[in-house]
Amino acid sequence: MHLQDGPDVDLPVQVARTVKDKTRPWGSIISLALAIAAAITSAWAHSFFKAYFRSDHVPYQIIAAASAVAFFVFASIATFGLSRAARRVLEPRIGTAHTAVVRYSLLLVGEFATLAITLALFDVPIGQLLLGGVLTSVIVGIAAQQAMSNVFAGMVLLLARPFRAGDLIWLRGSGLGGELTGTVTEIGITYVRLDTGASVMSVPNSQVLNAVVGPRPQPHPSAAAPVSPPGDDQPTPPG
Repeated sequence: MHLQDGPDVDLPVQVARTVKDKTRPWGSIISLALAIAAAITSAWAHSFFKAYFRSDHVPYQIIAAASAVAFFVFASIATFGLSRAARRVLEPRIGTAHTAVVRYSLLLVGEFATLAITLALFDVPIGQLLLGGVLTSVIVGIAAQQAMSNVFAGMVLLLARPFRAGDLIWLRGSGLGGELTGTVTEIGITYVRLDTGASVMSVPNSQVLNAVVGPRPQPHPSAAAPVSPPGDDQPTPPG
């Protein structure tokens, strides 16, 4: 009787999963191409009439509206797909926390651009919407200035890479109240977690960026032990 060493591996499932992961970016690229084609079609059909909901050129109005809706759908699919692809590519290199920042930034920019273009295709004035969005962004930026500074400082630390998780580092800065030494356990979105031996401290990224960073200093070698006089080490002669 033969005993299996472990559970059977479902090879077809693994192959299907691998094929899906490889073809997913192509699906996003195709969706982006279809979105561009739909936007061009909507703009072309809109050139035959001046405004929606009028009795002239109704077929072109239908084509323009349907193409605008198709653009919104395909552009949204492409935005989500490309953000997932960016996460899979960047996560092994920069970590989960910073990958999440990049992914959500791509989603925010992509969806905002998709909505703005869709409204423009439907002849909706977006100037006031853009002005309101700018004012809201300014207000939110002022209110969350400290948090945003930590986020941007984390991006700078990510690009500059003065240290990595697992490094033994030494920090000195006025905002830190002196010096800190320890092991970097995590480089997060807003904080760097430092294991000092006594506890794990969360240091804001902005303070780390403004501090002097270096490897943890090694202890100086102790002075050599004093050498005993030669007479002390010699055996006592027999009497």
